[in-house]
Amino acid sequence: MKKRIAILGSTGSIGTQALEVIDANPDIFGVAVLTARDNADLLIQQAIQFRPKEVVIGNEKLFDKVDAALSSYSIQVYSGDSALVSVVEAEDIDMVLTAMVGYAGLLPTIHAIKAGKDIALANKETLVVAGELITSLAKRHEVNIYPVDSEHSAIFQCLAGEGDNPIEKIILTASGGPFRGKDRAFLADVTKQQALKHPNWSMGAKITIDSATLMNKGLEVIEAKWLFDLRAEQIDVIVHPQSIVHSLVQFEDGSIKAQMGLPDMKLPIQYAMHYPFRLKSSFPRFNFIDYPSLTFEKPDLDTFQNLAIAYQVLEKGGNAACIVNAANEIAVEAFLQDKIGFLGISDVIVESLAKIEYIGNPTYSDYVQTNEATRRFASEMIQVKV
Repeated sequence: MKKRIAILGSTGSIGTQALEVIDANPDIFGVAVLTARDNADLLIQQAIQFRPKEVVIGNEKLFDKVDAALSSYSIQVYSGDSALVSVVEAEDIDMVLTAMVGYAGLLPTIHAIKAGKDIALANKETLVVAGELITSLAKRHEVNIYPVDSEHSAIFQCLAGEGDNPIEKIILTASGGPFRGKDRAFLADVTKQQALKHPNWSMGAKITIDSATLMNKGLEVIEAKWLFDLRAEQIDVIVHPQSIVHSLVQFEDGSIKAQMGLPDMKLPIQYAMHYPFRLKSSFPRFNFIDYPSLTFEKPDLDTFQNLAIAYQVLEKGGNAACIVNAANEIAVEAFLQDKIGFLGISDVIVESLAKIEYIGNPTYSDYVQTNEATRRFASEMIQVKV
């Protein structure tokens, strides 16, 4: 039988590439649910092509448009956040691919886990904000979480066949983004157009800016802690501009495994969706002759402070990472709207960490309140600066 996939965030970069994988493997995968926030036109096109049982448009103002367009098809249309969290519980769903951006992915993922659905996780913020809660829920409901981020997929692939062999450390690779090697004087004047030009990957605006500030790598460090049950000192980051080595695992005997390949998110997507089996693909193949030099360097934590901040909150625990995530989401949006400068993103995060109440053992309700309080504070701080 086909594996029925619910894709949360089907109109984004990960969602559209997941549908390409499904389209290339129609005997293996089917689409059960598609959801989007605002991109009604693309959601309608996807629904007509893949014929899910249900679609959800998050923006309730767009419900009538989507409903009218799909009225002649056997597709149930819903709207709003409540529909988003309930639709993942449907019995005919085998796996939920969480490809939503940011904090918004947390509650639907919780509901999917409680409903016993395996998770293909592309929404790193879910584990960043509430890693302890999510991992404990997954264990309780016997749900598997398969990483979709290329770096975490690489670690996951390197661990295949290793059984109980202890990890000494993992090494997450980072491209360094568009500003690798630049100093803070240069970064003070960069524009969003410059920041959105990632050298190796094609991604959405939010994650592209996060890559430019190295916050994306910081979030991945926190995510790795929960995915692989590691301590902060077991997680290294190294800058690898070619993005061929996607990450590495070092074991207690000193041996290192690396997962390599040309940058293409469809590979980790399909590995997560069809684990433990590898699907034959027509993706371009890596050739060592085309890359005679693979280089590596230490990240500049003084210039790119967000990665250092991520390590600090990982050590601190509690709701600290939730504060960082919320402040970063507000700050990145402000940067994209030309309200603050590039370096101002870190300023908003640091100030939020200093002002928002720290909770050592947060509940889900605490995460919700922390997220809301941080967003209010960060927004007010930006308004004062403007």
